[in-house]
Amino acid sequence: MYSFSQIKQNQPDYILAATAGILLVFGIIMLAGISTSVWQTETTDSFYSFTHQLLYGLIPGLVLGAAAFFVPISFLKKWSPALLLINLVLLAMVFLPVIGISSGGASRWIDLGVISFQPSEFLKLTFILYLGTWLSARSQRSKTKARKTKFSLLGPEVKEAFIPFMVILGLISLILILQPDIGTLGLIVITGILMYFLIETSIWHTIIMLGIGLTSLFTLIKVAPYRVERFLIFLQPETDPMGIGYQVNQALIAIGSGGIFGMGLGMSGQKFGFLPRPMSDSVFAIMAEEIGFIGSVVLILLFLTLLIQGFKIAQRQKDKFCQLAAAGISCWITLQAFINIGAIIKIIPLTGIPLPFISCGGSHLVVELIAIGILLNISRNR
Repeated sequence: MYSFSQIKQNQPDYILAATAGILLVFGIIMLAGISTSVWQTETTDSFYSFTHQLLYGLIPGLVLGAAAFFVPISFLKKWSPALLLINLVLLAMVFLPVIGISSGGASRWIDLGVISFQPSEFLKLTFILYLGTWLSARSQRSKTKARKTKFSLLGPEVKEAFIPFMVILGLISLILILQPDIGTLGLIVITGILMYFLIETSIWHTIIMLGIGLTSLFTLIKVAPYRVERFLIFLQPETDPMGIGYQVNQALIAIGSGGIFGMGLGMSGQKFGFLPRPMSDSVFAIMAEEIGFIGSVVLILLFLTLLIQGFKIAQRQKDKFCQLAAAGISCWITLQAFINIGAIIKIIPLTGIPLPFISCGGSHLVVELIAIGILLNISRNR
């Protein structure tokens, strides 16, 4: 006979599951409303994007997420290096002339005929799993504990962790810069540094990484004219309101039109051709217009709940890999949400990163549902 505490130990985190479910349902409802306005002049099927999201995002995502929930954690840990290697090969394949798809000056997609997908979206998860495996192994071999060298710039962990970590990040950065996909690169780098920090390495290593990252970001902005323009427009969007600043200005108009309580679901006016990319990058602006300030705050609180529950799951784990994977997944999804929202409300420059569970796009939705499945799987181990 099992005691109540033993039964409870094998149960997943229902708060996390409910939070992800609410975000998912809310996203589907929003896309259904936006889809009719966006596609009615482009296709006879006014629900094209909605059905596309269901067939190539929601359904395969739920199936693979369920599989991730039941797969043994030891399997993920063992095969994480192979998964990352396969992902890196797929990232390189976007440059092939036959199956690689280029759009807007970027090479980020692979077309296999039946389906097309974005390998960089899957890299967010495979990198976290690999990094969790690698860092947990380094942590177990470390002779120092509790940051005995936290103010030391040099030490055995430089060769054991710091240099190999920078090499891994450097390889991934090179591939993503060539695509280019700077938004995804920034998200992966920040998540990786947070995971590195969590294994109680020298705080100076984290400071050095942040310094290198900020310097590299400044360099990448400076060498590309369109990035310079995007950064300048972020500072003064009114200088080119009908050009590169158009999306930011229209997004702010949509958010302001929503007021406190919103105009009501389906009542957005900006989605009718005024706001660029209302189903992907700018979906939060349409949501804010329809559900208002209060609804937007509730949405942000849902993502914060996901982050809090993810860290609670990490704290309950004795296995270092489970700790790092849970923390990495929850940080990645929440950080991505806040970057998307921050860009739309003009806190940071536009990045093109989708809003998790809500923006239109099959690749990101599939990998996010897989990540939630893994997180729920980890939560059963208390």
